[in-house]
This record gives sequence, structure tokens and C-alpha cells, in this order.
Amino acid sequence: MNYIIAHDVGTSSNKAVLISYEGKIIAAKAEPYPTYYPAPSFVEQNPEEYWQAICKSSQEVVKAAGIDKNDVKAIIFSTQAMGVIPVDEDGKVLYPNITWVDGRAEKQAQELMNKVGGKGIFSLVSGTPIMGKDVIAKIQWVREERPDVYSRTKYFLDVNGYLKYKCTGEMVAELSGASSYGLDLKKKTWMSALKIVGIDMNKLPPLVKSTDKIGKGLTKKAAEEMDLPEGTVVFGGCDDTQSAAIGSGMNRDGDIHIYLGTSAWVVATTKTKTQFKHGAAAIQSADPEMNLIAGITEAAGSNIQWLCDQFFRTEQKEYGEGIYAYMDEVIKKIPAGSDGLICTPWMLGERCPVSSTTTRATLFNMDPTHTREHLMRSVYEGIGYNLRWILENYEKDYGFGCRKFRIIGGGALDEAWMQIIADITQREFAVVENPRMAGALGVAIVAFVGLGLISGFDQAGKYVREEKQYLPNPKNRITYDKLFITYKQIYKSLAKTYKKANGKRFEGEE
Repeated sequence: MNYIIAHDVGTSSNKAVLISYEGKIIAAKAEPYPTYYPAPSFVEQNPEEYWQAICKSSQEVVKAAGIDKNDVKAIIFSTQAMGVIPVDEDGKVLYPNITWVDGRAEKQAQELMNKVGGKGIFSLVSGTPIMGKDVIAKIQWVREERPDVYSRTKYFLDVNGYLKYKCTGEMVAELSGASSYGLDLKKKTWMSALKIVGIDMNKLPPLVKSTDKIGKGLTKKAAEEMDLPEGTVVFGGCDDTQSAAIGSGMNRDGDIHIYLGTSAWVVATTKTKTQFKHGAAAIQSADPEMNLIAGITEAAGSNIQWLCDQFFRTEQKEYGEGIYAYMDEVIKKIPAGSDGLICTPWMLGERCPVSSTTTRATLFNMDPTHTREHLMRSVYEGIGYNLRWILENYEKDYGFGCRKFRIIGGGALDEAWMQIIADITQREFAVVENPRMAGALGVAIVAFVGLGLISGFDQAGKYVREEKQYLPNPKNRITYDKLFITYKQIYKSLAKTYKKANGKRFEGEE
């Protein structure tokens, strides 16, 4: 039997997933790596630690499955987006990966927009205003704050590009990943607006498709480190948002899925929409014929983890891996709406439905009757309000129906949370089988297309099955409709205050 190793390179770990040519998940092994916070709003990772995780997990997943390594015919990566990794002509990393959640470049973002006449004109040229978390601004930060690094940089690579280089010795950027930098969705080339704001286009690598074979496959050195055959095919791959869209099976025009993991997103697949509105970005799908409208919520599962770590330490020791099942039962005992307590989930700032590097989480309307358990439910509900806001914007801005969708990611296993989301959004949806593996399955399907095992992405749905459906409880509609209005007003009332409180604080210096 022949296999693919799909690497799902997330924010906190890499998950190597061995998948058969029939789309069956055979084995999976995860390997963590650290995140570094050298200054306020700085969020970095060491690219070499990604590679160490790739090599170790590749070896372990083959061993766990008990297969012959020669039966692994291809490797493909689905990775966290928006990485900024400067490398020299020899491939040496010159600076840590400036990750997607890093917000250091707000000053550069404002200055870049001012170069072309301000936020409004810049939006007309590039399609959207930029913020301190955007790649363009981060590259400019490197140029201004680390000129020695910038001058020695051969290419700026994202995480996927760096790992493909480690595998093959080829420095390239895949189209979906290039969307995070600036891609002309019609011409499939780097966006001309990058040159207008002063980005050196020569420092952006050649572009490839998700299904393209890169170089001659694994180099001898990479093969030895991964303990796989030299020449094993390496595909272009894609970013995590794009692989999840394929793995959700929602690949037709107008289909929508929600991912709930460390972060969250609402993504609609579309043939024609290319607008950037209310923090949602139009990006390239892994399918070259499709675009995605992607609204990213920076903190979702990470908020739940924070809640667990800070308020349920004793229970964590008692229940171990069962802590989330315990929390599920606790949530059910608190009434819908948490007795008026609202928690906004913006721990790391936000992209969608509002774009801000300075916004932070807020507890609103707390009184002496509220308990630790109320706080817990309000955190789950706050993420639900954020998702509802994005869905409503999609209906208004793009005309998407948004009435039925699928949810994937680890959060989809949390039944109490799923019901809360159904009640808040007043929409029905389904959870797929193996929701944690949707990204890995999706990028494996990309490889299936590249290998010619299937003729196109329209056949992806045959690998994806729905496991459970959720319907909204109409009894909770009035409560959540009222609190949702208040939720949106919290941001509108505090946006300027957040900026005043955190504008200087988050500029940060190493």
C-alpha cells in the first residue's frame, strides 16, 4: 500500500499524519515546539525547531504505523500562515520567524499607508488597509529595525516555503501562502502594490501551485534526517486555512466552514469574490480555480486553554485529559447568556470581524452573583458572538447564505460549545468525522490531485463525511439576540480606549 505524510504545522506543534491513497488516516504523531515573546506584541518561533519537529514526527509516524518507509510516496505541508522568515542565499535563517500573531509593525503599517495617501487610498490600491500584524508591515519593520538582516536577505519565506526548502533545497512560495503577503488573485502573480509601498520584489521567491512537485523531491541530507527515501516527492502544499477548506468538504461556490482550534476562522469558498471587507480577506484557495473569503479570529481555543490553566488547575490534576469533558458538564449548568456576563475573546487583538492590534479581552457586566463557572461559559459564548458577527457580515457584504455550514478542528469535539454556537448564531451546522484531522486530510487531498489519483478538487467531498448535526434551541434566541447587540457595542464604545491604553505599550522593543 502507498502512503502520504501530511504535516499539519500549527502554532504550537507539528502533527505528522500518515494517510493512505484511499484517504484513510493510518497514524498520527505530534511534536511540540516553543513560542517566544521577547517584547510586548512580539511573537516569534525558531524555524529550526519546526524542522526538528518535522524530522522527529516523520520517523515516529512511520514507526507507529509499522510500514516500510519506502511505501511513503509523497510529503506535503499545511502550515500556519503569514510567517516572515528571512534567509540568505545559502538558506541560513537570519532572524526568527515573525509569526502570524505578532503585532510589532503597527507603526510601519500606518507609515506605508500614508505613503500612498492614507488608509482610504491604500485600500483602493491593495484591496484592504493593513495593520501591524500584516506581512507587508513586518517586512518593512525588518527593513527599518534590522537593516543588517534585510540587506543580507535573499528571500522572505513563510513557514511552508522554509520547510519545502529544507526538504528540497528549492526556495519557492506557494500561491495560497503568497496571498498572505500580497497576491494578484486574477493574474496569480505578486501584487504590484507591494512595489508601490517600497517592498523589494526581488526578495519574494518564485511562485508555485499547491499541486506542483518541488525540485527533485527530498535531498539526500533531508532524507537522512527524516529517515525517508531520497527523492520522495514534495508538493507545494498550502496554508492551514486552505487545507482546512478542502478537508471540510465545503469546496463549492458559496460553501462555508468554520475552524475552531487555537485560533478560529470562518471561510467561504467562491469563484468570483475578491473584496476585502470588515477584516475578512480574499485569498487564494489550494484549488487554483477558487478563492476563499477568510475571516480570522485570533484567539479561540487558546482562550479556553487559558481559562482551564488559570481557573481549573485543581480539576486539571484530577481529570487529566478529561478536563474538557468536565468543563462541558459545568457549562450546561449555567443559563444561556451567563446571567448577563459577556467576555470578548480578543486576547491577542483581532482581525475579524474587527481589525485591531490594540484591542484586548474584556469582561463586561460582572456582579457579585457571577461565579467562576459563569466566567467559563461567557468565554465560550464570546467566541460564539464573534463567529455570529462574521457570518452576518458575510451575508451583508458578499451575499453568502450562511444558513448551513460545517465545523472542523479540535473545538468541534466539544458538544456543549457546539450547541452554544448553534444557539447564538441561530443556524444549523454539521461536524465532520475526525475534525482534528481535517487540515491534514485536506492537504493530503491536494497531494492526491498532484499525484493524479483524482482528477480535481471537485472530488474532495468523497473523502469527507458528516458525523453529527446541531440545531439551534429557539428558547435561547431572545437572550442571545439581546446580548449580541451589547457585544458589538462593547467594541464600538471601547475601541478608542483600547488604542489609547495599548498603542504605545505594544510598539515594543527587544
